Amino acid sequence: MPEGPTLHRLARLHQRRFGRAPVRVSSPQGRFAEEAAILDGRVLVKAEAWGKHLWHHYEGGFAVHVHLGLYGAFTEAPVPMEPPVGQVRMRMVGAEFGTDLRGPTACELHDELQVAALEARLGPDPLRKDADPEKAWNRISSSKTAIGALLMDQAVVAGIGNVYRAEVLFRHSIHPERPGRQMSHDEWDAVWADLVDLMKLSVRRGQIHVVRPEDDHGEPPYAKGRPRTYVYRRAGAPCRICGTPVAHSVMKGRNLFWCPTCQPS
Repeated sequence: MPEGPTLHRLARLHQRRFGRAPVRVSSPQGRFAEEAAILDGRVLVKAEAWGKHLWHHYEGGFAVHVHLGLYGAFTEAPVPMEPPVGQVRMRMVGAEFGTDLRGPTACELHDELQVAALEARLGPDPLRKDADPEKAWNRISSSKTAIGALLMDQAVVAGIGNVYRAEVLFRHSIHPERPGRQMSHDEWDAVWADLVDLMKLSVRRGQIHVVRPEDDHGEPPYAKGRPRTYVYRRAGAPCRICGTPVAHSVMKGRNLFWCPTCQPS
């Protein structure tokens, strides 16, 4: 599932290509047809992201909410666009570019009250200027739940996925099964600051970068075309720092990776 930086990059792209201008909106698949008819020809005021959620705000107080889930994707193309191929839930066409959305978990029309209600359920997003890390700290510091699970809870921190969960905990020598209430405030401040820096870097470069330059000795990534990581998807491989085999388990249905030596329990 795409992590927060992917959605923020999409929001910036859509703002640049469609923002502050009328957009033709349709639903070739038909599942978003009524909503598309309401939006067709309206000005896209703003595109933004919060965690793994993408918003397209249109004039008149309408907003399209998109959650890509595991299979959703936008396909960008210059105009004139080719006829739709496959199950295109939503097509947007601007003056110079268009985009097709396929396979999202959610593509729905909201008013501003519904937008506010959904955002109220989300934790702070490290990529947003209005994020308050103390809101997340209040949840973490009072919880018996493992920090590895809390970081994946979008009501605690929005936009964190499996890669950033595994890597930021490694970078701060925190075992993923440590209860949240055993974290110190200083540890949380350091983790939050690191998440902000790492995720901003990903937005700028279009790729995840988590291995510090001094620890990158040219070893191949866990798979071709994927980022180099300390522990994510490296189960059984030697830790880049100490050589201990990277451990693997499952936490709340998601794969979990850590170094038993660098992240002692």
